[in-house]
Amino acid sequence: MQPRIFRVLEFDKVKEQLANHVASSLGREKVANLIPSTNFEEVVTFQEATDEGVTVLRLRGNVPLGGLVDVRPSVKRAEIGGTLSPNELLDISSTIYASRQMKKFIEEFVSAEEMELPILETLIEQLTPLPHLEQTIKHSIDDNGTVLDGASDKLRGIRQRLRTTESRIREKLDSLTRSSSAQKMLSDAIVTIRNDRFVIPVKQEYRGNYGGIVHDQSSSGATLFIEPQSVVTLNNELQEARVQEKQEIERILIELTREVAEAAGELRLNVNVMAELDFMFAKAAYSHKIKASKPKMNDEGYIKIAKAKHPLIAADNVVANDIELGKDYTTIVITGPNTGGKTVTLKTIGLFTLMAQSGLQIPALDGSEMTVFQNIFADIGDEQSIEQSLSTFSSHMVNIVDILKNVDDKSLALFDELGAGTDPQEGAALAISILDEVYQRGARVVATTHYPELKAYGYNRKGVVNASVEFNIETLSPTYKLLIGVPGRSNAFEISKRLGLQSEVIDRAKGYIGAETNKVENMIASLEDSTRQAEQEREDAKDYREEAEKLHRELQQQIIQFNEQRDRLYEKAEQKAAQTVEKAREEAEEIIKQLRQMSRDQQASIKEHELIDARKRLDDAVPTLKKSAKKKAPVKKQNTLNPGDEVRVVSFGQKGTLIEKVSNSEWQVQMGIMKMKVKESNLEYVSSPAPVETKPLATVKGKDYHVSLELDLRGERFENALMRVEKYIDDALLAGYPRVSIIHGKGTGALRQGVQEYLKNHRSVKKARFGEASEGGSGVTVVEFK
Repeated sequence: MQPRIFRVLEFDKVKEQLANHVASSLGREKVANLIPSTNFEEVVTFQEATDEGVTVLRLRGNVPLGGLVDVRPSVKRAEIGGTLSPNELLDISSTIYASRQMKKFIEEFVSAEEMELPILETLIEQLTPLPHLEQTIKHSIDDNGTVLDGASDKLRGIRQRLRTTESRIREKLDSLTRSSSAQKMLSDAIVTIRNDRFVIPVKQEYRGNYGGIVHDQSSSGATLFIEPQSVVTLNNELQEARVQEKQEIERILIELTREVAEAAGELRLNVNVMAELDFMFAKAAYSHKIKASKPKMNDEGYIKIAKAKHPLIAADNVVANDIELGKDYTTIVITGPNTGGKTVTLKTIGLFTLMAQSGLQIPALDGSEMTVFQNIFADIGDEQSIEQSLSTFSSHMVNIVDILKNVDDKSLALFDELGAGTDPQEGAALAISILDEVYQRGARVVATTHYPELKAYGYNRKGVVNASVEFNIETLSPTYKLLIGVPGRSNAFEISKRLGLQSEVIDRAKGYIGAETNKVENMIASLEDSTRQAEQEREDAKDYREEAEKLHRELQQQIIQFNEQRDRLYEKAEQKAAQTVEKAREEAEEIIKQLRQMSRDQQASIKEHELIDARKRLDDAVPTLKKSAKKKAPVKKQNTLNPGDEVRVVSFGQKGTLIEKVSNSEWQVQMGIMKMKVKESNLEYVSSPAPVETKPLATVKGKDYHVSLELDLRGERFENALMRVEKYIDDALLAGYPRVSIIHGKGTGALRQGVQEYLKNHRSVKKARFGEASEGGSGVTVVEFK
């Protein structure tokens, strides 16, 4: 792709925004070198990588990329025999630490969340921890770049000698400055340093009193900085120790550099992997900032974007548009006057394509699709060339000639104000011819124009569709909403009228245009109204359908649960009956056995009272099954029911309050958070309200009236989750559900344990268990009520 396209479609500005989210110069370098790929498999991989980064950031908030430095130049110097400075070694240690932290973070994340992140896991496997080198550098150099005493035993000894010698020198010189003659012979009673040696400031006339070496004098010559003879030897020892210290530090740095050179391969690979990770998470963070989603990629030239928002327009001002291209039609012609919005649509399509092919997610709804183009061509904006003495029209034609030389069926061509800058009739004819040529090449085309002749072009060409940007006559401004299938119309008369132009002038102007033009304008106006109405009805129908489908699914689940519970009750009743019959049979057998025994033992006739006793035992052995007690019909009190009375709904066994009488035989009753119609025969009077001022009861309307069979707590904070569980259990009990499911996920287990503890102590919960494998496993708790 031509670099000019990145500037025209403002892809460079997107890269500038992306660069704000990198953590190191490595990531910034990757962003600077970012260009869209034209390989379909590579683009798919790029999108998968960004989506993995988005997943991690969504669940963790951030990643540990602190301390990452581009140490490749330092590693190269170490390999060719150079000696690294302490600060360069600190950067290497910091980068090793960052790599180790990132490897640990991703491994723990994958383990805790029990999910597969193949691209991230592959990258992490390439990171090589170098703990020995990291610790060696940290133990040798402090955070300020100073080589520590502990770097070697020899260095510790040298520095101990340095400190001892320096202390002795200061003691000797301090004694000289504190002596009785010091005030007379010294310019100032201080110890200072000249040429790295300790000296005292002596007045010129007393230079012979101290002997030693003169190192400097004041600008006036009245003061000499003398190293007294008594400390010359000690200063020599101090200088010698400093030389030894420098040599030992140099040796330590050479040794550390050698270890860096030995690990050069692992360090370079770590840096490259960490650069890729920094880049990946920068794309993920940018996606979060612009509220983007992962587009489904195809190589069939098909684009379908739901609620596309240009990423460079402020969120408060940007208008979301639905855009589709490449299936029923491959060319979109956006007509209408220059009222704004057309060029933005062109740039949005082109910029989204560049972003998607670069692995960036696009600011649109989930389910959007993008395709991979081999080339993107754009002729957008006023590109009058002063240097080449070209007019606006000529500059556009230079671009169009170049486009026609290279465009093919793998290309996206964007034309802004096609044919503008010349005679309208010739410009319109030229625009139609250019569109025909590009269309025949098989390219995907989006063009804007204000020529009315191109309105008919979309109707007369297969694979071409008209579009326009909606204009609000009331506010005299464009709404920036794209209308596919509706050509743009002139708003000159309406705008002039609202701005106060005399009606007779407008009517006379209308007479100058042809009847056919008026017809077309009226047709377009009707199309716009019909399109808006159809879109609104479609949205309403979609909401109704989704709600109906949701209710249907939940009713099916309730029916299945009801049938399962009924079958369990039947099975339980059959088992109980069988056990009762078996017990009676055994009792009868025992009685018969005893009668026979009595007959054998007594041989004579059996006494009457014994037979009566045996008969009674047989009667007692007859199996009897407890019949469910029928509820007695409530004895209705003779009270007349009135709004505000407290009543009992017999079929539910719940108390409620009468709201109003809705028919001769039905009342509207408020039970808890629910309102429902109940027959008067199903109501039992409880009491009337006290004679105080009553406040209207809160009601729940609309979609919230229905209680779902599942509660999803994933992503909730612990306290909020428990509050939602408490309310949900109350709603489910009121709805009469026998069983519900609470989805809390697996995670760390804190939320799962909290939910289990709450349910264990709830008075209405009969049993709480984890779901089966088909129900969600340990990520779901199934609750059965008493």
